[in-house]
Amino acid sequence: MLSVFQQFVGINVALYYAPRIFESMGAAKDASMLQTVIMGLVNVIFTVVAIFTVDNWGRKPLLIVGSAGMALGMFAIAGLAFFDIIGISTLVFMIVYTASFMMSWGPITWVLISEIFPNKIRGKAVAIAVAAQWTANYLVSSTYPAMMEFSASMTYSIYGIMSILSLLFVWKFVPETKGRTLEDMEALWVKKK
Repeated sequence: MLSVFQQFVGINVALYYAPRIFESMGAAKDASMLQTVIMGLVNVIFTVVAIFTVDNWGRKPLLIVGSAGMALGMFAIAGLAFFDIIGISTLVFMIVYTASFMMSWGPITWVLISEIFPNKIRGKAVAIAVAAQWTANYLVSSTYPAMMEFSASMTYSIYGIMSILSLLFVWKFVPETKGRTLEDMEALWVKKK
């Protein structure tokens, strides 16, 4: 589910379709490319933030904060799309969304996937998680154009809802792995049986 939520929050839509998204919001072609470059810088900067905070703050808190930030960004963009408000505010909320993802779900999902599974099934479990991620990526990126034709506001609201669901999933089901050895994690799952 971590891999699925990592995609269902819509990040690859923001990455794959960034110029088209900004053009649909009224940006000129040159401006949409500049905004895409800005998004790339946000990606790098906030991935570095994740690298420097993951071992201090923990995986679970970063995922929860990231989910909340992504929900805020997507629901704001959905509202702007609904009221047909186009401008810098859309870029600001796209930055909020992307920064929230890059400091949390982007790198932290990979950290958790490598830490959470017991040693005896880790290889197979990681393979299944990666397959689930690519399947989810395909579903999200291939349905986006049709969803946008139907309703931009609805499309971004769905990604906002997925962000809220990802927050609830992490809060309820994902154990913190910070400071735990792989053997500790195996013992945790044995206790839960």
